[in-house]
Amino acid sequence: MGTQEALMMLSQFVLGALATFLAILVWSKSRDTAWMLIVVGTVAHYGQIVLTALETIGVIRLDFVTFGEVAVFPLVLTNLPTLFYIVAFLILVSRKIN
Repeated sequence: MGTQEALMMLSQFVLGALATFLAILVWSKSRDTAWMLIVVGTVAHYGQIVLTALETIGVIRLDFVTFGEVAVFPLVLTNLPTLFYIVAFLILVSRKIN
């Protein structure tokens, strides 16, 4: 692993941890469904950062389940936070319309 990769991984850990910590603080202050989905998306994103880092350094393998030639777990990990954000934003938009 080169210096640039290590710096990228470290910055993702630090900023992801900060975002997750603040998201959990928001969760404790708000029980709104949309905000809770944003918090869960942020926590899922940090989980993706951690698992990807563990795979990069060789501790775990994420490609153990495949569908054809596509590794399922990395695909889900990458898109799960965005799906939570989409549902949260749809909830917020539907509130503004009604």
